[in-house]
This record gives sequence, C-alpha cells and structure tokens, in this order.
Amino acid sequence: MRAIDATADPRSTPVSRARHPDRLVMKFGGTSVADLERIERVARHVMAAVKAGRKVCVTVSAMAGETDRLVGLTRDAGGEGASRKADYDAVVASGEQVTAGLLALVLQREGVPARSWHGWQVGLKTDGTHGAAAILDIDGETLGAAIDSGEVAVVAGFQGVTDEQRISTLGRGGSDTTAVALAAALGASQCDIYTDVDGVYTTDPRLVPGARRLDLISFEEMLEMASQGAKVLQTRSVGLGMLHGVPIRVLSSLEEPQENPPCTLIVDEEDIMERRVVSAVVPSRAEAKLSLMGIPNVPGMSAAIFTRLAAAKVNIDMIVQSQARTGEAANLSFTLKEDDLARTQAALADMKDEIGFTGVLADQNVSKVSIIGVGMNDHSGVAAQMFETLADRGINIQNISTSEIKISVLIPAEYTELAVRALHDAFSLGEVH
Repeated sequence: MRAIDATADPRSTPVSRARHPDRLVMKFGGTSVADLERIERVARHVMAAVKAGRKVCVTVSAMAGETDRLVGLTRDAGGEGASRKADYDAVVASGEQVTAGLLALVLQREGVPARSWHGWQVGLKTDGTHGAAAILDIDGETLGAAIDSGEVAVVAGFQGVTDEQRISTLGRGGSDTTAVALAAALGASQCDIYTDVDGVYTTDPRLVPGARRLDLISFEEMLEMASQGAKVLQTRSVGLGMLHGVPIRVLSSLEEPQENPPCTLIVDEEDIMERRVVSAVVPSRAEAKLSLMGIPNVPGMSAAIFTRLAAAKVNIDMIVQSQARTGEAANLSFTLKEDDLARTQAALADMKDEIGFTGVLADQNVSKVSIIGVGMNDHSGVAAQMFETLADRGINIQNISTSEIKISVLIPAEYTELAVRALHDAFSLGEVH
C-alpha cells in the first residue's frame, strides 16, 4: 500500500481495494488502557470480537499520561534539538510498546492466541520527519497472514520506521492514524476507534446538555470537525478513512462489550440518505489572533510574510487584510493555534525590518466557533441564520472563514458557551430528525 498519508488528498478519488469482511481493526486510546484493570476490559472487547468470528488487529496508545512523562524525560535530557529527534522518538514510542505487550499478555492469560508488534515489525514505513512522520507504506501481507491464522495482532500505535531504520513517531493522536492505515492495508471491513465517549456528538455535551449523539456522519463532516477542534478523532486518520473507503466506528471502551453498542459510524456521504443542513457546532478555545500594523501596501508583502511563517511551520487559519489609516499601508490579521503564538511572534520579529510593518498586536482572548454540515452545499441562508443568531445575543464577529460545508467565526472567548448553545438551538441539533 503506497503513499497513503504523505501525498494523497483525502478528497481525491477513493482508492479501490478488496475488502475482507471478517477482518477488523480495533483501536484503544490512552484512557482506555490507563491501568491494568482497563486493559483487562479492553481484552474482553477483543475476545468478544474474536468470539463473533472476526480476524482482529488491535492498535493501542500509551497508557494515559505516559507519553507526557516520556516527553518530560527527553526534555530534561536535552532531546529537543532537531538533530536529536530520532532518539526522542525512540524514547517516546516506548509507551505504546509497553501497552501492546501488556494487552498481549492478558489475552494469552485468557487463552487467546496473541502477539505484540512494534511499528517496525509490521513494516510501517514513514518519511524522516521525526515527531510528525507521514506513513508511506505498510506491509499488510505479513500482518494479514498472522490474524488469518487466528492470532490477535496487538500493534503499538503512533510509530513506524524510516528508511534509515530509525524509529519514528506520527505526532499527537498518531495511534488513530496507525489504526486506520492498518485497516486500509489489511482491507479490513471496518476500523473501530474506542475512546472514553460513545460516539460523535452534535456539540460538546459539557457545554450543551442536550447535545445528541450522531448515528451516522460523513467523512467530509468529520474531517471538518476534527480540523476545527473536535477532539474525538485525529484529522489525518479521518482523511485516510475517506481516501481508502474504510468505515470508522467511534464507541466507548468504558462499558462492557455488548452486541449493539451505542456508537457513531463515519461513512461516505453517498451512504447517508438524509443530508442534514448543519450536523454539528464545534468550539475551539485554543486560538490566538495576530495583527500586523502598517504593512507597505505593495504587491508581494503577504506572500513574503506567509512564506516565512510557512518555513517556521506555523499553520494559519482566518486571514483578513484591511486598509490602514494611511493609503500607503495596510493592516493584516490572522488566526493560529495558541500553542504556536510565541514561535510566530519570534518569526515576525525576525522579519520586521525586511517587511517594514510598524507593530504587532496579539490577542489570546478569542475562540473559534464553527457550524458544519454537508447540507450547506445546496441550502441558502445558513450564514445569515448563523450571523443573526449571534447578533441577537450581542456577540460580535471578528473574523470569518468558510468552506463548502463549514462556516467559522472568531469571537471574544467569554462568549464561547453562549454562542455554542445559541447555534445548537438555532439549527435544532438537539432534535431527532
């Protein structure tokens, strides 16, 4: 299986691949394997799938908190420099390896044939971007033969191996990406992602008690939700599922196995009969806004600024340019993740003399709220309804960005909960359609 992560656009034509209806990939996150008691519950979920006749490959994350502990150790050891990233990955990847071994041992204790696998052992090849590697190739034949023989393969997520035979890691949430990539390589009928929630909701239930679990959602909607701040799935994993046509099921590992558990199934848009205009409201508090004042109003200035920020690995979201008070200058504002703010300010300081802007203003008291739905493609008036709803609550919009199935607004952070509740009600998301 080639180029499944590094170069493919998830919105391109899906890859055609033979499916094995009895093969299943199950992924369990950090909270699901937080201690031995929970690992034993995970084993019961796996055993239920085996009993149902499935050929099972399991992907596991590190135990809750373990990756942070390992990252802290590498930091204390001076492992943050670019030249040290390979050894950083070797340390940080060990958390998943421990979990895989423990789960395999528990399954063996219960009489289930099982074996733990590291990323390099399953032939999960990545590029050399240590800490945020992209998957290039997976040898599905070796792993497929193992599970077809009746053995449960327990694969350490989040990791692979480079052409230089060094361990690499896929970045935060990389175990989701591992699981979906393995499902694509194996031709599995489905990839089950077990978390501490029982599915994807219309919004964060902690903000809106009436939030409703969605039975079905399209890849396109889930991709937008993940990219706009929903924490359920990692963005790359959704893109891989979309590209390779792997249905993804999100369900809870904190309950005992049952025949028809509550869940959300993520599928192709064409497999959903009812196209909801708006499916979800997604808040993101981890936002910041930077404004560059007094930029020379000549061609090429924006290109110069954003080229330098791209080189600094800064991801930019909403961009607004306006005329400054003087006709020969412009002001430029954009949003970014709050974690990137200090690095971005440092990059801007380095280019101030080159670009010639007069100042930089930073605002961390902002949040982004997005409405998402495939039905926006052929329904008018959605933006008007969103803006009117916010205006009625006295919420001022600072920036706006849109796609075919998403509208995002930047608002003052103190209005986040009010905006989410108002929009959830305005689009009747708590109602069963």
